[in-house]
Order: sequence, then structure tokens, then C-alpha cells
Amino acid sequence: MIIEARGLSKVYRGGDGGTIHVLDGVTLDVRRGEMVAIVGASGSGKSTLLHLLGALDRPTSGYVVLDGEPLHGLGDEALAGVRNKKIGFVFQFHHLLREFSALENVMMPSWIAGKPDAVARSRAEELLALVGLSGRMSHRPSELSGGEQQRTAVARALALDPALVLADEPSGNLDHANADLLHDLFSRLARELEISMVVVTHNQSLAARADRVLLLEDGRLRGTDVREGVA
Repeated sequence: MIIEARGLSKVYRGGDGGTIHVLDGVTLDVRRGEMVAIVGASGSGKSTLLHLLGALDRPTSGYVVLDGEPLHGLGDEALAGVRNKKIGFVFQFHHLLREFSALENVMMPSWIAGKPDAVARSRAEELLALVGLSGRMSHRPSELSGGEQQRTAVARALALDPALVLADEPSGNLDHANADLLHDLFSRLARELEISMVVVTHNQSLAARADRVLLLEDGRLRGTDVREGVA
């Protein structure tokens, strides 16, 4: 298993002093190379769940084991190290650095990790070719289409060969044609590179490409693929 999450709960304190229960005892296992889609109404806690799985936030209770490493009990610096080495993030908005080329944007995680420039460049070129952008490496984000920008962001997420990719509405800002290209890319990456993926989405086309589709509702994750029609 790449992810073993047990009993994840998240409680926030509201402005009136009351408590808001966002997640309530969520349990999730994700195998190597498996793509899991999480669906649910807006405000159901899908993004909160991704943040807990990705060590961007800590659960109120419960724990996450990522690629055999327990995250509970780790300090902030150690968690940052886990995020940098083992997790790639893809968001609805690409967050590319405007002053850098596509190649330089994809090189950035390797630079931050202290990789030699030649290693960072070779890896970035390989990944941009993988996502179909070998002819656009020198272009800055403003010179790329929305779909090309998001595929650059996917390549950047893969720069350090993560065990897990977490994606939050990755095609939410794309037109139908570019969304389909991105959806096919996600499916192919999980299958060919054996990268585990957890994708939060409202897009039925993307969810249909996942190995499992799970529903987050009332703070709980339905443990059976919703495509099986189990109530």
C-alpha cells in the first residue's frame, strides 16, 4: 500500500466558538499504481482530505501512513521533507512561475532538492516529452494554452519521482478537449509509471478513468466503488 489512512477526522472551531466537523473517521487504502477518484458535493471535505493525505495539514484524530512511513508524530520540517520527496501535487490552477519557461518550471523541484543542473534538466526534458510538450519547453506560461500549462504542472509534480500524486479538480479550469487530454494522461501515468493517484473531481469523465470512485458524504467516505450502485 502507498496510502494507509485510518480514522481521519478533522474538526475546526467556528467564529461563534462552535465546532465544525468536516471529516469523521475516514479510512482509505491506495495501492501502488492505483488511481482513486473522490467525488462529493462542494463543501463535503474533499480538499481537506487531500490536505491530510498530503501532509499539508494534520488530522484532529486518526493517522496516515505513506509508503510505509507513519506521518503522525513527525515535526513540520520532517513533514515538509516527506512532501518534497514522496508527493506530487496538481491543483485546479497550475501555479506556474510566469518568468520561467516550461522547462525551468519543471526543473524547479529538482533545483530545490539540490539536484545538479544537468540532472534536473534531463529529468524535466524527459517529463515534458512524456506529457506531449517536447516542442514547447522554452515557452513561458503566457505562451502556452491552458491545457499545456496544466500538463506542465503535471510534469512538475512528477519531477522527483513521487510515490503519490494528489490532484484537486485538475481539469476544472479546462475546456472539454484539453480536459480529455489531461484525463487520458492521468490514466496513462498511473498505469505506466505505477504512480498512485488520488484525484478529487466533479468531472464524470475523469472519474470514469479511475480504478475506484469513492463518495465523500457527511464527513464519511463510502468504501465501495459508487459505480457499483451500492447505496
